[in-house]
Amino acid sequence: MAISDFSAAKYLAERSDWSLTNLQMQKILYLAHMVYLGRQRGEPLIREAFEAWDYGPVCPVLHHKLKIYGAEPVGNIFRSYTQLEDNSNEAKILKEALDSLGNLSGGHLVSITHKRGGAWARNYRNGMRGIPIPNQDIIDEYNEDLNQ
Repeated sequence: MAISDFSAAKYLAERSDWSLTNLQMQKILYLAHMVYLGRQRGEPLIREAFEAWDYGPVCPVLHHKLKIYGAEPVGNIFRSYTQLEDNSNEAKILKEALDSLGNLSGGHLVSITHKRGGAWARNYRNGMRGIPIPNQDIIDEYNEDLNQ
Protein backbone atom coordinates (compact mmCIF):
# COMPACT_ATOMS: atom_id res chain seq x y z
CA MET A 1 0.00 0.00 0.00
CA ALA A 2 1.39 3.39 -0.99
CA ILE A 3 2.32 5.82 1.76
CA SER A 4 2.12 9.61 1.87
CA ASP A 5 5.11 11.69 0.87
CA PHE A 6 5.00 13.27 4.35
CA SER A 7 5.22 9.91 6.16
CA ALA A 8 8.13 8.90 3.93
CA ALA A 9 9.86 12.25 4.48
CA LYS A 10 9.36 11.94 8.25
CA TYR A 11 11.01 8.52 8.20
CA LEU A 12 14.01 9.80 6.20
CA ALA A 13 14.39 12.93 8.31
CA GLU A 14 14.36 11.02 11.59
CA ARG A 15 16.73 8.30 10.34
CA SER A 16 19.17 10.88 8.99
CA ASP A 17 19.27 12.72 12.31
CA TRP A 18 17.65 15.68 10.59
CA SER A 19 20.57 16.20 8.22
CA LEU A 20 18.76 16.15 4.85
CA THR A 21 17.81 19.24 2.88
CA ASN A 22 14.56 19.51 0.94
CA LEU A 23 16.49 18.85 -2.29
CA GLN A 24 18.19 15.73 -0.91
CA MET A 25 14.92 14.47 0.55
CA GLN A 26 13.06 14.89 -2.76
CA LYS A 27 15.68 12.99 -4.75
CA ILE A 28 16.10 10.17 -2.22
CA LEU A 29 12.31 9.75 -2.04
CA TYR A 30 12.12 9.63 -5.82
CA LEU A 31 14.87 7.04 -6.16
CA ALA A 32 13.34 4.92 -3.38
CA HIS A 33 9.99 5.20 -5.19
CA MET A 34 11.67 4.04 -8.41
CA VAL A 35 13.22 0.97 -6.78
CA TYR A 36 9.99 0.12 -4.96
CA LEU A 37 7.98 0.38 -8.19
CA GLY A 38 10.42 -1.91 -9.91
CA ARG A 39 10.68 -4.51 -7.18
CA GLN A 40 6.97 -4.51 -6.34
CA ARG A 41 5.87 -4.88 -9.97
CA GLY A 42 4.34 -1.45 -10.32
CA GLU A 43 3.06 -0.85 -6.80
CA PRO A 44 4.01 2.73 -5.83
CA LEU A 45 5.87 3.60 -2.65
CA ILE A 46 4.63 7.21 -2.63
CA ARG A 47 0.93 7.90 -3.16
CA GLU A 48 1.44 11.39 -4.57
CA ALA A 49 2.79 11.93 -8.08
CA PHE A 50 6.27 13.27 -8.72
CA GLU A 51 6.56 16.17 -11.15
CA ALA A 52 9.42 17.06 -13.51
CA TRP A 53 10.84 20.35 -12.22
CA ASP A 54 14.08 22.15 -13.13
CA TYR A 55 16.11 20.43 -10.40
CA GLY A 56 14.60 17.01 -10.96
CA PRO A 57 11.64 15.04 -9.66
CA VAL A 58 9.62 16.74 -6.92
CA CYS A 59 6.57 15.95 -4.79
CA PRO A 60 5.06 19.45 -5.00
CA VAL A 61 3.04 19.58 -1.76
CA LEU A 62 5.98 18.25 0.24
CA HIS A 63 8.31 20.73 -1.46
CA HIS A 64 6.08 23.67 -0.55
CA LYS A 65 5.94 22.58 3.10
CA LEU A 66 9.72 22.13 3.29
CA LYS A 67 10.85 25.15 1.27
CA ILE A 68 10.90 27.31 4.41
CA TYR A 69 14.21 25.61 5.21
CA GLY A 70 15.85 26.73 1.97
CA ALA A 71 19.17 24.90 1.55
CA GLU A 72 19.38 24.05 5.25
CA PRO A 73 18.46 20.65 6.73
CA VAL A 74 14.75 20.11 7.23
CA GLY A 75 13.48 20.46 10.80
CA ASN A 76 10.86 18.43 12.61
CA ILE A 77 7.61 19.60 11.08
CA PHE A 78 6.26 16.07 10.73
CA ARG A 79 4.78 15.50 14.20
CA SER A 80 1.22 15.01 12.94
CA TYR A 81 2.15 12.51 10.22
CA THR A 82 1.96 8.74 10.48
CA GLN A 83 5.01 6.91 11.77
CA LEU A 84 6.10 4.02 9.56
CA GLU A 85 6.70 0.62 11.11
CA ASP A 86 10.43 -0.16 10.91
CA ASN A 87 9.80 -3.66 9.60
CA SER A 88 7.42 -2.60 6.81
CA ASN A 89 8.46 -2.98 3.17
CA GLU A 90 8.14 0.79 2.77
CA ALA A 91 10.48 1.52 5.69
CA LYS A 92 12.99 -1.06 4.47
CA ILE A 93 13.27 0.51 1.01
CA LEU A 94 13.54 4.01 2.51
CA LYS A 95 16.31 2.83 4.85
CA GLU A 96 18.11 1.19 1.93
CA ALA A 97 17.86 4.42 -0.10
CA LEU A 98 19.05 6.55 2.81
CA ASP A 99 21.97 4.21 3.53
CA SER A 100 23.15 4.31 -0.09
CA LEU A 101 22.31 7.93 -0.99
CA GLY A 102 22.09 9.92 2.25
CA ASN A 103 25.70 11.12 2.16
CA LEU A 104 25.50 12.44 -1.40
CA SER A 105 25.18 16.16 -2.05
CA GLY A 106 22.02 17.62 -3.50
CA GLY A 107 23.92 18.34 -6.72
CA HIS A 108 25.06 14.74 -7.03
CA LEU A 109 21.51 13.49 -6.45
CA VAL A 110 20.20 15.91 -9.09
CA SER A 111 22.71 14.53 -11.60
CA ILE A 112 21.52 10.97 -10.85
CA THR A 113 17.87 11.88 -11.43
CA HIS A 114 18.66 13.90 -14.58
CA LYS A 115 19.80 10.84 -16.50
CA ARG A 116 19.56 11.32 -20.25
CA GLY A 117 16.54 9.37 -21.49
CA GLY A 118 15.34 8.74 -17.93
CA ALA A 119 11.83 9.29 -16.61
CA TRP A 120 12.49 12.88 -15.52
CA ALA A 121 14.12 13.79 -18.85
CA ARG A 122 11.24 12.29 -20.84
CA ASN A 123 8.74 14.53 -19.08
CA TYR A 124 10.69 17.70 -18.27
CA ARG A 125 9.82 20.93 -20.07
CA ASN A 126 12.17 23.83 -19.36
CA GLY A 127 10.77 26.20 -16.75
CA MET A 128 7.43 24.39 -16.45
CA ARG A 129 5.91 22.82 -13.37
CA GLY A 130 2.86 20.64 -12.97
CA ILE A 131 4.03 17.95 -15.38
CA PRO A 132 3.65 14.57 -13.68
CA ILE A 133 6.19 11.83 -14.22
CA PRO A 134 4.12 8.71 -15.00
CA ASN A 135 4.95 5.71 -12.85
CA GLN A 136 5.33 3.65 -16.02
CA ASP A 137 8.19 5.91 -17.16
CA ILE A 138 9.81 5.46 -13.75
CA ILE A 139 9.43 1.67 -13.98
CA ASP A 140 10.94 1.75 -17.48
CA GLU A 141 13.99 3.64 -16.15
CA TYR A 142 14.32 1.14 -13.30
CA ASN A 143 14.19 -1.76 -15.75
CA GLU A 144 16.73 -0.12 -18.07
CA ASP A 145 19.24 0.91 -15.39
CA LEU A 146 18.77 -0.70 -12.02
CA ASN A 147 17.28 -4.11 -12.65
CA GLN A 148 20.37 -5.77 -14.11
